[in-house]
Amino acid sequence: MRRRRMFIVLLLALVSGVAAAYLALNVLNQRESPIATTRANLSEVVVAARDLPLGSVLTAQDIKLVEWPGNTLPVGYSSSTEEVLGRGLITPVAENEPLLSTKMALAEAGGGLPIVIPEGQRAVSVQVDEVVAVAGFVLPGNRVDVLVTLDQATYSDNPITKLIMQNIAVLSAGQIIAQDANGTPQVVSTSTLLVTPEEAERLVLAATKGRIQFALRNTLDLDSLTTPGMRVTGLVPGGQPVRRTTTSRRSAPAPRRAPQIEVIRGADVETETVPGDSQ
Repeated sequence: MRRRRMFIVLLLALVSGVAAAYLALNVLNQRESPIATTRANLSEVVVAARDLPLGSVLTAQDIKLVEWPGNTLPVGYSSSTEEVLGRGLITPVAENEPLLSTKMALAEAGGGLPIVIPEGQRAVSVQVDEVVAVAGFVLPGNRVDVLVTLDQATYSDNPITKLIMQNIAVLSAGQIIAQDANGTPQVVSTSTLLVTPEEAERLVLAATKGRIQFALRNTLDLDSLTTPGMRVTGLVPGGQPVRRTTTSRRSAPAPRRAPQIEVIRGADVETETVPGDSQ
């Protein structure tokens, strides 16, 4: 009887051990399943392999595929390199940033600056120096106001500085190699602005007839102001423009010659002055 009881106890212990092992195995399987599920939901997304400037035409060296959680895929993403190869960027892209459709031009549009110019607008480049370009702080993507100073060649009596354009987008800023009057190559700094055709006329005329200056502005500041401009006389209260006057010398009138007559005496002809006022 005792042996039978011991056998039953051992049998129950064995059954309990098997049940415990089975439950433990189920728990482990449940812990591993979320990981497996997450990996199963991963998708491939095309990202930039390095920092890419505006206007770049994407090549195989510029892009790479990375795994991305399927439930957080960015809108407009590309899943294969063939979708982005040969397309131009219409905005700068940082390394590992997804190459979204909103950041690229159509494949047939090509690359370079033309693809970022909206319809109805123009890109105009002007020569600048460190002062005009706000000591190098004017960069692509910034917005500037444009001022022009018309000097004494245009306003001889009272030169003026006037704000002529506001909230203008800067497309590019850099240096080019140009030739001077003697044909010598030299480095020239330029900035390219995005303007309307009317603004393009105003900008080119200002750069030709006066000296332009950029004023860097906050990209979130969209307000436009109307200013009267600043003249030299306005810098100092009560100032008056200096006017140039020309003094002309009046020449003395030529003296009037006294009237003369010819007197004939036989074969002789003599000229005599008529007495009286010669004036």
